[in-house]
Amino acid sequence: MTIVNQNSMDARFDELLEQIRRIDRIGNDEWMRRLDDRKRAELEFHDRDRNREALPAPGTDTYEKFYGNLKYYSCTELSKTYVERWIATNARGKVFLDYACGNGFNAIRAAKAGARLAIGIDISAVSIQNARADAEREGVSSQVQFVQADAEQTMLPDRSIDAVVCSGMLHHLDLSYAFPELRRVLAPGGKILAVEALDYNPVIKAYRLLTPAMRTDWEKAHILSHKDVRFARRFFNVADVRYWHMFSILGARAPALLPVFNTIDRALTHIPLLRLMAWIFTFELRSMETRQEA
Repeated sequence: MTIVNQNSMDARFDELLEQIRRIDRIGNDEWMRRLDDRKRAELEFHDRDRNREALPAPGTDTYEKFYGNLKYYSCTELSKTYVERWIATNARGKVFLDYACGNGFNAIRAAKAGARLAIGIDISAVSIQNARADAEREGVSSQVQFVQADAEQTMLPDRSIDAVVCSGMLHHLDLSYAFPELRRVLAPGGKILAVEALDYNPVIKAYRLLTPAMRTDWEKAHILSHKDVRFARRFFNVADVRYWHMFSILGARAPALLPVFNTIDRALTHIPLLRLMAWIFTFELRSMETRQEA
């Protein structure tokens, strides 16, 4: 059990802000020199993937080749609502981290939910640029810090983060580095919500094989399974594993029937074994240390 007081909390918060400023002074060219080939490939992929100025028009062959799977994400309202509620519950008054944040929508959501500070880190400079622009447009730029950083070596201070969302990004990382790093930065009593694709459904696995341009080579080979959740237990207490989206995927083709598909999924995703056919699953990683306010 760790006992903290307000003075030590404020000192740690000031240290966190100063360290974020140090990380932000590292330029994209310097990041490129630091990265191995795997991480450099991820950076280049996501810089391309999130370049809004170069985004092809929907319906074009190029768009379908690289972004054709986006239509299925329009059918994920059940899991999206769950994540939104989790952030609203766990971010208020806390230091929140959007881990490998992409365009930063979860950090922005946490800021709107009343986070003391919302942080977004991502290896892609284009993503950070987008996230800062979006935070400015949403009126929360004073409550959010976005910095380019390596998720496997964040350089954030020890025990500095209260709540984390990892949304669709753990399969881009080497978990033997990512999980220890998350454990290091997580404050006693802290929680992490992981939102990931699940690697069991043979139809979905076949779709991934048939759409190679949508993913990096590392990503394709590291979609998460229960094996990865068991590995996470070495570093965290794992709780609240949930499964999402079986028939709701069909809503991309028949939007009017999405409420029906969601109703079916609410039932089927609670059935052992059958729920392994879900597209997405979520699970909580909780600090093994507890915190008691002085």
